Amino acid sequence: MLASTSRTTSDAAVRSRSTKRIRGADGPFIGLDNYTSIFRDPTFSESVLHSALLLLAVPILLGTSILVAAVLHDRIPGWRIYRTIVFIPFIMAIPIVATVFGNILTLNGALNQMLRSVGLDAVALDWIGDPSMTLWTLMAIIIWREVGFGIILFSARMAALSAEIEEAAKIDGAGWWARLRYVTIPQMKPVIEFYAIISVITILSAVFAYVYVLTRGGPGTATQIVELYIFNYAFRNSLPGVAAAVAVLLFVLTVILILPLFRVRAQTRLDEME
Repeated sequence: MLASTSRTTSDAAVRSRSTKRIRGADGPFIGLDNYTSIFRDPTFSESVLHSALLLLAVPILLGTSILVAAVLHDRIPGWRIYRTIVFIPFIMAIPIVATVFGNILTLNGALNQMLRSVGLDAVALDWIGDPSMTLWTLMAIIIWREVGFGIILFSARMAALSAEIEEAAKIDGAGWWARLRYVTIPQMKPVIEFYAIISVITILSAVFAYVYVLTRGGPGTATQIVELYIFNYAFRNSLPGVAAAVAVLLFVLTVILILPLFRVRAQTRLDEME
């Protein structure tokens, strides 16, 4: 009886708090209270910081995709097989990827068992359970899956480049790195800008499945990101008003980060027209 009464009281408190934080058909107008409440929440600050740190994956995705695509473009032996292999992770469902890596990277998972078997006990770390490493492990998994799209995208663009320009650079004595930097990359600017935009959007608003399946935001709040923060307030804490406020902020932040990329792309087009 006491447990039932306590549960009823708790549910009533949650509903009461929820009605104070959202504006329904007959609810009170609360102004900017939802926004002021999240800025006072340290968990929200952590979520923003973690999402910002994950943006470090964008230059890594760009650099890795261009380099691998350039190697495959040289038609090395078995390049068709390699191209298929690097693209396979991208077509795998994110929950599958997160579940597999979750089992591999635990303290007693397959990776650490293999390291211990060859005498590398010092390197057998708690890749997911250690708060200081979990976010970087998550970033590595995201890069592993998402890089395949960039490689295929850049490979397709390189296949359409003018072969005469590259041959002329070879005749002039330009090495592999010089041709990549001064011949190939300048011709790929629109595609690079497009992939940069897609990568920023992915990191900011499409990594929820990785976090939810792999860590649930833990250990503690080590992998708490803005998307998970929105989910928790919308469905676990039953405060959709707070979740909506954070979603608006995430949208504004995404637009702010993407607008400069669109401006660069527009300037590139103007330069090409001139």
